[in-house]
Amino acid sequence: MSESAIQLLETGVAVYNRSHWGRIKVSDGDRLRFLHNQSTNDFESLKPGQGCDTVFVTSTARTIDLASAYVTDDAVLLLVSPNRREYLMQWLDKYIFFADKVQLTDLTDETVTFSLLGSQSNAIIEKLGASEIIGKPYGSHIQIPNLNEETGNIIAVGSGLATPGYTLILNANHKEKIWSQIIGSGAVEIKDNDWETLRILQGRPKPESELTDDYNPLEVGLWQTVSFDKGCYIGQETIARLNTYKGVKQNLWGISLNSFVEPGTVITANDEKVGKLTSCTQDGDNYFGLGYIRTKAGGVGLKIKLGETQGEVVSIPFVTHEYPNSEQ
Repeated sequence: MSESAIQLLETGVAVYNRSHWGRIKVSDGDRLRFLHNQSTNDFESLKPGQGCDTVFVTSTARTIDLASAYVTDDAVLLLVSPNRREYLMQWLDKYIFFADKVQLTDLTDETVTFSLLGSQSNAIIEKLGASEIIGKPYGSHIQIPNLNEETGNIIAVGSGLATPGYTLILNANHKEKIWSQIIGSGAVEIKDNDWETLRILQGRPKPESELTDDYNPLEVGLWQTVSFDKGCYIGQETIARLNTYKGVKQNLWGISLNSFVEPGTVITANDEKVGKLTSCTQDGDNYFGLGYIRTKAGGVGLKIKLGETQGEVVSIPFVTHEYPNSEQ
């Protein structure tokens, strides 16, 4: 990623076209209860205009995907990872039983998604006529003014990364109009490789890299997506036990590196295997990775090796590894 792109987030605004991500509409009368029972967050407390991030997990609490959910008057819109759309459509469908009032609709082809990132993104929101969303909690969303009440057309608080910003889900009919407005208002487009570098630097986990059948949401550090107060859901017993007994055995960390290292490389500390690298990128003259490291080995500041490459563990803003005080 170029220095100018990183600087852009600090002093300006970037826009990323996330239309290749999946968009699934969950509708009908049991939609909130259904999602409440199928993922980690508390859907039954959400009202129209609110949203959250949630993790879909297996029955043993292994991670499938990190999704953003937006509750509207008559549906929940799920924004899911590109390589998880078809899997989640089939996986969710499997849990819809005969009496359930739940409909799944894949809206990916008829909608688009843009994310605004950076310190000046509020100015773009104002120019789109949506200033009432500024300052609202994460996941809050409103209908974009002056657009027909079609599927999508919402603007939500949150960029998809740790950088402040907004996410727009639009009917594809409005793609060109809104994109032109955003670019015309001073946003600079970033490409897939910029997003990938940013997500690694910030620690947003990705399916088949950090989100796999080897890890649970607490090891990833996605505490903000997990409700410990709600009732039973798929994988709940395992997650509750890990929290109650402080049983998280490994954590996802950032790793500052002195050269590029292939993901999958074993991480050692004092000649002992302590973890595995999951992602790696170049940031200017520096190299940076994500990897899981055993809790007992240590955290920030730990000096490690990956083959012949030296590394040091650093914190990443997208995740946290503190047990919630209220649960202790």
